[in-house]
Amino acid sequence: MERTLPAATGFLAAVHQDGGRAPAPVFASLGSCALEREERHGHTLHTGLLHTGAPEAARAYGPRCAVVFAGELYNQAELRSLLPPGAGPDGDAQLVRALFDIYDLHAFRLLNGRFAALVQGEGRVLLATDHAGSVPLYLTAAPGRVLAATEAKALRTAPTGRPLPAARPVRRLPGVHQVPAGTVLEVALDTGGCTAHRTWAPPLSRRILPEDEAVAAVRRALEHAVQVRMGPEAPLVVLSGGIDSSSVAALAAGRAAGPVDTVSMGTDEADEFPQARVVAAHLQTAHRELTIPTDDLLRRLPHTVWAAESLDPDIIEYLLPLTALYLRLGGTGRRILTGYGADIPLGGMHREDRLPALDTALAHDMETFDGLNEMSPVLSGIGGHWSTHPYWDREVLDVLVPLEAGLKRRYGQDKWVLRAAMGDVLPQETVLRPKLGVHEGSGTTSSFSRLLTAAGVPQGRVHHAKRLVVQELFDQVVVAGRHPDEVATEEVVQLAAGQLESRTQPIS
Repeated sequence: MERTLPAATGFLAAVHQDGGRAPAPVFASLGSCALEREERHGHTLHTGLLHTGAPEAARAYGPRCAVVFAGELYNQAELRSLLPPGAGPDGDAQLVRALFDIYDLHAFRLLNGRFAALVQGEGRVLLATDHAGSVPLYLTAAPGRVLAATEAKALRTAPTGRPLPAARPVRRLPGVHQVPAGTVLEVALDTGGCTAHRTWAPPLSRRILPEDEAVAAVRRALEHAVQVRMGPEAPLVVLSGGIDSSSVAALAAGRAAGPVDTVSMGTDEADEFPQARVVAAHLQTAHRELTIPTDDLLRRLPHTVWAAESLDPDIIEYLLPLTALYLRLGGTGRRILTGYGADIPLGGMHREDRLPALDTALAHDMETFDGLNEMSPVLSGIGGHWSTHPYWDREVLDVLVPLEAGLKRRYGQDKWVLRAAMGDVLPQETVLRPKLGVHEGSGTTSSFSRLLTAAGVPQGRVHHAKRLVVQELFDQVVVAGRHPDEVATEEVVQLAAGQLESRTQPIS
């Protein structure tokens, strides 16, 4: 029977030459944890799989290698066509193992998915992320051992590893590094030496297409991305009433056998409920509205940092309302589709009429998204759900990113090519509605800022204070291992305000 959620949503794995031990698995994401120990090629492989009922489908063993896999693939049919006739591996981990037997690490250049993977071969360990690094992956390595996990906090008690120039060090976790997006890190077990192999990079060139061809290409790519993420049951779509989420809802509704579920989130300060209702009524979805009091929203700041493991205050601000929503949903684990991330390849947040400036901003955003963790499945995983983002499908990005800027800003509209592509399935007022970020539509930005000014932070120092708050939260819930329920947002804000004041005091 086809599963609604991936076989595994996270893992902790350790490969030792001397038998060794792995730390106890610690995850923010909910789920069952299956532990296994396997002796291979003279080394010991320990795995702790965070799973949804079928952990065996997230592990694969063969003569050449063992595969540990969290997440899911979206191009299984194409990948299976590369295998010998009659070969029909069961599950994504088995499929990756079969491809690895043929292509070695180059197999990861073939995959379109949302995943993190570990491959143990003879004398080496490979750690791989999907093209966008949308399932973060961390490691620590030293001669004779490699440990890897999909959450950095799972490695906080691991033995200190050696510096790895090919990966990004994690704040205040010595020897812990993050695998870059679209990369396979190849670690030699005997030395701990590490080599990076890029498997995807955002296109830098730009394509010139007639309007109708560009519109058709965007519609076709997005339609396929939604289709392959649907699962066996009708998904839940997060709906704000903007063009991004409404497009995903419309395409999901067009593919589903029955009504699609949609949900909108607001606060007592602001919401986008009227705009979302227009789309829900048009698509005849089973729609739900959740109002989260602003005080409750701000109390979820520690949970957001705990899940995202990000130090960027803007990203945490974007993710806070989504985290609060996922925690409020309740019920059994759902497959959730979002419109999140469309602004990055389409330049939607910049509201820039000058095409050179728009393309410069877009190129910068595509170059610097890595490590922000804004697509991390742990955000929904702390509520027991699995989220996936069609706009960051590899094939969608390969269509959207290279479109010349004039197709993204045209006739005075941002994201014109997307609006034109979806004009036949959405209400006109939705297609024409100006961009509003989820953090704006929910009042998150203003309420977070007000919390800081109430603590005495000058208006001109608010953004810096937000950075201090996020750093302190990271140090408490990731580095120190505190549960976010034990961390009071107000106390951290007061601490950050005090730090800021002490740094601005004149020296007597």
